[in-house]
Amino acid sequence: MEKALWYLFAGSRGGTTRAKLIRALSERPRNANQLSDVLGMDYNTVRYHLDLLVEHDILETGDETYGTMYFFTDRFEQHRDQFETIVSKIE
Repeated sequence: MEKALWYLFAGSRGGTTRAKLIRALSERPRNANQLSDVLGMDYNTVRYHLDLLVEHDILETGDETYGTMYFFTDRFEQHRDQFETIVSKIE
């Protein structure tokens, strides 16, 4: 998981965007449209980054319907301290 966190948040240009998504989801679960509105980002950009986070087992979806909500995986929650350390180095 640590390698994935370094790659997703420090090893690529989208790291700060993904960190913003994680911060917004830390407040409460949201769907892509809500995240787009809250963060003032393009919907397609949000979806791209959410898909990467799901692919790397950071996020999971509640269901596969319109307005799908995003939640943290248990695996990410176990490594949240590593996430915080990595993000503190890129901010």
